[in-house]
Amino acid sequence: MTQTVTTDDGVRLWAARQGRGTPLVLCHGGPGLWDMFEDVAAMLDDLATVVRWDQRGCGRSERCAGPWTTARFVADLDAVRRHFGLDRMALLGHSWGAQLALSYALAHPERVGALVYVSGTGIDSWSSWRGPFEENFLARLGEVPERLARWRELADGDRERAVLQWSIEFEDRARALEHAGRMADPWFDIDFECNRVLNAETKQALGTPGLYAACQALDLPVLIVDGERDLRPRSAVDSLERALPRVRRVVLPEAGHLPWVEDPKGFREAVAAVL
Repeated sequence: MTQTVTTDDGVRLWAARQGRGTPLVLCHGGPGLWDMFEDVAAMLDDLATVVRWDQRGCGRSERCAGPWTTARFVADLDAVRRHFGLDRMALLGHSWGAQLALSYALAHPERVGALVYVSGTGIDSWSSWRGPFEENFLARLGEVPERLARWRELADGDRERAVLQWSIEFEDRARALEHAGRMADPWFDIDFECNRVLNAETKQALGTPGLYAACQALDLPVLIVDGERDLRPRSAVDSLERALPRVRRVVLPEAGHLPWVEDPKGFREAVAAVL
């Protein structure tokens, strides 16, 4: 069931709900992208009432001029919670969405029953993962030189460029373009301003003593799910694992950045244990 959520500043957000059971709200990656969790919702809707949404300015949500702050996105996520009448919910966030879900849990722990942190990059400094990832990205895309050359030719925001870029996220190289093409269907404009501003804010927030202390005080169950073949160094997530008092970590050995695509059975089993 597709619905429209209206935030406290009047922005309309696209949302969808399916399934039954424990409320589970999904937070997509980006920033500046849109919900790509249709497969995850179908995988879990016999275990949970799954809510998906497009973050402000993105995908099927209303185009707007921001503001692009984590606090604003946390408030938007709370608007989604209120719209669906949820007192408490499990949260599952992927990549940038994992950071958003963690930020929400730190701000409103009483409203979160459990947190599933998928393919995030931890709470150490931005440099703990970004440089190695960029090197890995160019090496992986350069395995097929024509793809790297084509990626460099195309403009930001071009669908073909995005598919080439996203193809590096999968360990199964034979099916990487196929998987990336599914990520781009349906296709929406990427909000690069949202991406730029939120990433700049995140760089400033990571690695601070206040963030470590807040995570150390977070008294709720957290599941960290990694694909071992993610090109972002998984050691970057060690910082978060060390800080959290109630944490379990599952590493799926043959999966990349979207582990539910390459190991759906392992991913479902891990999340089901939390739900």
